[in-house]
Amino acid sequence: MSHASFPRFALLVVLLVLPASALSQVHYHEGGRPWNQRAEKGPDAEVPGWYYNLGVTGLRAELVAAQPKALLIRHVFKDTPAYGRVKVGDYIVGAGGKPFEEEHKNGYGMDKFGADGPILEFARALEQCMGSGKKRGVLRLWIIRAGKRVKVDLPVGATYGRFSSTFPASCKKSDRILTELLAYLAEHQNGEGSWGSPPHDTFAPLALLASGEKKYLPLVEKCARFHARTTSAKDDSWLINWRYMAAAIVLSEYYLATKAEWVPKELREIYEFLLSSQYTDLSQVDEKTKKDRPEDLPKTPLHAHGGWGHNPGFEGYGPIAMLTGQGALAFALMERCGVEIDRKRHDFAYEFLHRGAGANGYVWYGDQKGGGPNDWADMGRTGAAGLAYLLSPYSDAKYLKRAKKHVDVIGEHPESFPDTHGSPVMGMGYAAAAASFDPKAFRRLMDSNRWWFVMAQCCDGSFYYQPNRDNAGYGDDSRISASAVTAFILSLPKKSLAISGRRDE
Repeated sequence: MSHASFPRFALLVVLLVLPASALSQVHYHEGGRPWNQRAEKGPDAEVPGWYYNLGVTGLRAELVAAQPKALLIRHVFKDTPAYGRVKVGDYIVGAGGKPFEEEHKNGYGMDKFGADGPILEFARALEQCMGSGKKRGVLRLWIIRAGKRVKVDLPVGATYGRFSSTFPASCKKSDRILTELLAYLAEHQNGEGSWGSPPHDTFAPLALLASGEKKYLPLVEKCARFHARTTSAKDDSWLINWRYMAAAIVLSEYYLATKAEWVPKELREIYEFLLSSQYTDLSQVDEKTKKDRPEDLPKTPLHAHGGWGHNPGFEGYGPIAMLTGQGALAFALMERCGVEIDRKRHDFAYEFLHRGAGANGYVWYGDQKGGGPNDWADMGRTGAAGLAYLLSPYSDAKYLKRAKKHVDVIGEHPESFPDTHGSPVMGMGYAAAAASFDPKAFRRLMDSNRWWFVMAQCCDGSFYYQPNRDNAGYGDDSRISASAVTAFILSLPKKSLAISGRRDE
């Protein structure tokens, strides 16, 4: 459709069509979530809520149920392509010279995952204009402002171009973005060596390590020593297993890359702690859980057996698959580092994951299957389990057979990639790493979520943590979290880490 054939009537109708049901890619609520959530510090503190980032335009937008084919502008950053051209309160109803055609969706489920409507169509128009066309580097928007049609051209530039068909491999845009993200992460490392939380302290150092650039190795060592200082064989901290899984994985990869002599001792301490925090016996159920949450107690001797939860043993509602996948992966990595692993305890973890996997390979929340044999949801747990099996030190055929099922289902259903329960950052990292072992699955995952990589990129070179299924985790570190996992994902084709498929000599 040409610009001239885009009638004013079509633009106005967009705002008058009411949805048949609640709509959008993100699950928004009557109470205002996620739009009313704010960051108190950092580059997003000036934004009045948690809105979608619209790529390098400098715009943030809300999805509104009453206008399912529009993006309501809630913030415009200064000194960006949109500043002075788009105003807060504008409704974007078309991009690239075409009106938005599909409605967005609201909620969580197999029929709602993925980007539909304005988010996807905006992403496609933005990337298209950066790569080709008579007005390359200019994004044409159609806007409704105070009830009137407005045509706006944004000079977004063509510096980045478009992702290649093989991205992130053999892709100049991916390479440029990765270079910028690594510098961003290096600049934002805290003095003690961390980036602020277990997901960040997993994917930021792994991305820097995977780069192979010597200038980043001291920063990786700084983080590795942070993990070493903050872990020990005995520890009674709270929500602790997340931190120990991150430490085990990062220290293992650091050792495999450098053979630093001080690391094995630290890994053995972490291993001793993980043995003590793995749930294997009813005697580990704490008294508080028995009193406050009797409905969550193990129903049989095998219920939750072999898994890890937020805290040691069976605290609260017990072991979960996301942590157990990381625990099984940590044991596999530590074994490569020369730490003697109790295979019986390792297999306890593998069997926990197997009990919680559906017939299609999808891993549910705990060690009990949910839904039907072909049902699925967010893929972070499945990715962590898949990696644990892929890196298993044991030769039994069942490990690779299970791994293949996990990887296959990620490739078959890539739509939920940025929409993971609890921590989308963690889910994205593990799902992508597992899928990277199979070119077909990885290609489907990346192609299906190309829109996310276009839309999450900010003008300063960082990436942004978009609204998601749980609407959880947004805050002062919203750029660090997304930047860390994006850098990690873009580094996967290098295959320079054990969890990205490096072959040991």
